[in-house]
Amino acid sequence: MSRRTNGVSALHGRVSRSMWRDLWPGRPVPIGHITNGVHVLSWLAPHMRTLYERHFGPDWAKHSAEPRVWTGIDKLDDGELWEAHQVLKARLLDFVRERVTAQEQRRGATETVIEELHRSLNLDTLTIGFARRFAEYKRSHMLLSDLEALDALVNNPQAPVQILFAGKAHPQDGVGKGILQDIDRLSRDPRFTGKIVFVEDYDKNTPRQLVQGVDVWLNTPRRPLEASGTSGQKAAVNGVLNCSILDGWWPEGFDGENGWAIGSGETAAEEWVQDQRDANSLYSTLEEQILPRFYERDQHGLPVQWVEMMKRSIASIGARFSASRMVREYTDRAYMPLAGAKTGSSRD
Repeated sequence: MSRRTNGVSALHGRVSRSMWRDLWPGRPVPIGHITNGVHVLSWLAPHMRTLYERHFGPDWAKHSAEPRVWTGIDKLDDGELWEAHQVLKARLLDFVRERVTAQEQRRGATETVIEELHRSLNLDTLTIGFARRFAEYKRSHMLLSDLEALDALVNNPQAPVQILFAGKAHPQDGVGKGILQDIDRLSRDPRFTGKIVFVEDYDKNTPRQLVQGVDVWLNTPRRPLEASGTSGQKAAVNGVLNCSILDGWWPEGFDGENGWAIGSGETAAEEWVQDQRDANSLYSTLEEQILPRFYERDQHGLPVQWVEMMKRSIASIGARFSASRMVREYTDRAYMPLAGAKTGSSRD
């Protein structure tokens, strides 16, 4: 009964039109799309905001929907951007240590165990973040599907990995709660102690810390079930690189140089086949692309190619996936055209 209908990403619009096409036989389905965006200043770390004000200009936030503003990131010194990221990463690890200490003390862990956890969290280790609702289709356990491969990955002495999980499951979602419990149990396996960490007491500050401080933001929904998703957008404006299934907003955001895609957007007829293919792609992407790029350093210890990708991510995602752009599109393409119209608009 609405005068206008839209999906919240281009893929969501296409999927919705396919689902509803029988109601408009022989005619275009009047469902468009306006992709979700995030309020940049709400999720941008103060440290990064200071950096942007210095290089983009003091009033840059008023023009955050304009791509020209974000291209100023190219003028930023690589070392300055990397140092800012390291400051945020160190703050995140301190936050995680504090939470882990409280968690383990509640469980009666010894000081030796807590100290070992503290030592294991390392500023120089590639840090992957996953913080969101533990719904089954989001497949938060994908990286845990092959424990032998995971063991080799996180305990590689030349290129180790640490993974931070946080989130909640709906009280009535038994499958989601089971996944959460499996991750928590696995974090206590001696092979993964301090390498896989589940941060309890999920609140509004927890995802803020993670999207601002991890190196890689992981997103693994079962395509095409993620309508949009915005956590990766929050991470990107802070210089964090996305590694994601080509679902939701990421098919529009990914350009081949600003992060990584898991798979090629294919959808198998059977879920277990798709899950296996995506897991294999995730492992190979980590081993063949992400880890070599992160650990490749110049003579000053700077990951030059990684920082180049950070800049590309900031410049290509900042304006395009801001709430300012989203509100402008709703105004120009939905609200204003309908203000005096008698019928709804057609598809985008």
